[in-house]
Amino acid sequence: MKNILVTGGAGFIASNLISFLLSKKKSLNIISIDNYYSGSKKNHIKSKKIKYLKLSTIDMNKSTFLKSQNFDIIFHFAEFSRIVPSFENYEYCWKTNTLGTFEVIKFALEKKAKFIYSASSSTFGSNKYLSPYSWTKYTNNELIKNFSKWFGLKYVIVYFYNVYGPSQIKSGNMAAVIGIFEKQFLNNQSLTVVKPGTQKRDFTHVEDIVYGTYLAATKSKNEEFHIGSGKNYSILEVAKLFKANIKFLKERPGERFTSLSNSKKAYKTLGYKPKHDLKRYIKSFLDKNSS
Repeated sequence: MKNILVTGGAGFIASNLISFLLSKKKSLNIISIDNYYSGSKKNHIKSKKIKYLKLSTIDMNKSTFLKSQNFDIIFHFAEFSRIVPSFENYEYCWKTNTLGTFEVIKFALEKKAKFIYSASSSTFGSNKYLSPYSWTKYTNNELIKNFSKWFGLKYVIVYFYNVYGPSQIKSGNMAAVIGIFEKQFLNNQSLTVVKPGTQKRDFTHVEDIVYGTYLAATKSKNEEFHIGSGKNYSILEVAKLFKANIKFLKERPGERFTSLSNSKKAYKTLGYKPKHDLKRYIKSFLDKNSS
């Protein structure tokens, strides 16, 4: 793995992946493409081994420069990645997740590159019908596996579970719950919990996500893996860990009521084992930021 393309490379998870890759490999050429919808130049890493391009996945096959490059592996993160906002922004979600990902798949086939897809835990069972986001992610899983059967696409699908950690988005419609709670705590605001608050999530630190993704990319082909912490907490439990006031919000469409990873395959095949714990993370955050 020497020549690498990362889509969404200025985003939360992808920027952490790039940092990890730089720590593991001395000889690397990385190109990041990002349209900066949710990515940020603040996540750029200064290195001669990386080139950042402002480019949408939808237009990537029109890029003369990009098509002139060779890649061993493509990490695909450049998708709309929130459930509730996908109801309001369904057209953009469809454009990015369905049309954009199709362009990345075509590009990977042309380059004979292994395609690593950042899938979502929201696509299992009836969950896949709950939101435009979940549906597009589910159909992409099926498209990838069929392209492997039809055209020989090399792939690995990695399912993520509620990622948190350094560089997470803390405000706006692309923010997730841990980042939201952190910002509200720092601003001395009540933590907002969507009713009923008993919804359970498997919160997984970004370093564990990145490590699991790297293992899957380097140790397997044409397989699927769940990368999670193996523990879940209710949203209300998490809010109480911050020892702050809590404000309940009305229920939202598309809400899942439980998620919990089963990473036995990842452990057995890849040697993946999560190192981080949400309670320790929040305690460390409070120790640093409490007066």
